[in-house]
Amino acid sequence: MSDTAHSSLMPTYRRLPVAFERGEGAWLFDAAGERYLDGLSGIAVCGLGHAPPALAQALAAQARTLLHCSNLYGIPLAETLAARLCELTGMRRAFFCNSGTEANEAAIKLARRHGHARGVAEPQIVVFEGAFHGRTLAALAATGNAAAQAGFEPLPTGFLRVPFGDAEAVATLAATRQDVVAVLVEPVQGEGGIRIPDAGFLPALRRLCDAHGWLLMCDEIQTGMGRSGRWLASQHGGIVPDVVTLAKALGNGVPIGACLAAGAAAETLGPGSHGSTFGGNPLACRAALTVLEQIEAQELTARAAVLGGRIAGHLHAAFADHPGVVEIRHLGLLIGVELAHPAPSLPTRALAERVLLNVTAERVVRLLPPLTLTDAEADELAHRVIRSIEGVLAPTAAGAAPTAVPGVAR
Repeated sequence: MSDTAHSSLMPTYRRLPVAFERGEGAWLFDAAGERYLDGLSGIAVCGLGHAPPALAQALAAQARTLLHCSNLYGIPLAETLAARLCELTGMRRAFFCNSGTEANEAAIKLARRHGHARGVAEPQIVVFEGAFHGRTLAALAATGNAAAQAGFEPLPTGFLRVPFGDAEAVATLAATRQDVVAVLVEPVQGEGGIRIPDAGFLPALRRLCDAHGWLLMCDEIQTGMGRSGRWLASQHGGIVPDVVTLAKALGNGVPIGACLAAGAAAETLGPGSHGSTFGGNPLACRAALTVLEQIEAQELTARAAVLGGRIAGHLHAAFADHPGVVEIRHLGLLIGVELAHPAPSLPTRALAERVLLNVTAERVVRLLPPLTLTDAEADELAHRVIRSIEGVLAPTAAGAAPTAVPGVAR
């Protein structure tokens, strides 16, 4: 790896001291041939694992046919993908872009246009503490992370922030303000620490939005595409949003984002009101259609629920009474282990166990493994994560080698 100080890349990431040359399923391989069990899936991107054959074949075939032609012309693959996503989510129309941030920007623009159509001069969107919606200026303003916002002021206005999971705080806004037009919420806060609200939270938001003519907009960028055990995490609450944003696992590594809308929201944006040069191009749409086909063919939504319970079971068995572990949370393969103290060294320590994980919200170990894990890989992932956490909670002697698991190759 290159020295960051002498790299031509802007130093916007604190990269770990490893680089990968290839991937296969749940495994990544470095230049020396060492393999690492991926507990992050590229931060919830590679739900099918790395280099899935069906996707590789589809991309190669599409690359030989047509990569891009622009949205000045019809794109049949985009039409097919939009129809399929709407069928799976209960939405009516789709706008395609290139990332989750762009999908959320589209949702924010859609909400503001909806507000102006209702005669609201300065539309406000309710957002939540601890949220993460992206790094463009409007998405950053919606994000509840002061550290991420620092140095980029002035940020766009038009957002009202309340505690996550607190439907009463949203109801108070409804009673006191006439300028609210939408609620933007993650069904589970990923970057915020795998924070899972009470079961009644999303239904309560749905009722408030219905009562006041607001749009309920669910950011499913990290939680969608089967990871929670349903196509959308919001489906666990038995509700249908007005707007859904998707990205990450939608293309399994090929950049694509989607803003889906239903009801009046589906008719809000018209010709010239929004656009994207690369959004919905044939290559990205072919990738996403293949991902949808594989999730269905392998029944990976149901599999995610089973795997999440299996991994969480190992974690509970190891840490149920440990004073260094506050809570273990999971919904499908959205798994968080909240530690009692910050653990910034944990991802580096985990490299010694040949496992990839990260720590978010300072002290929550976040696991987002592929939906295609075998039972043996799920067990091995849990064991390696447990050893990594134990090494932080009770550090071993300097230089001690990580404990081997019988019968498992490193």
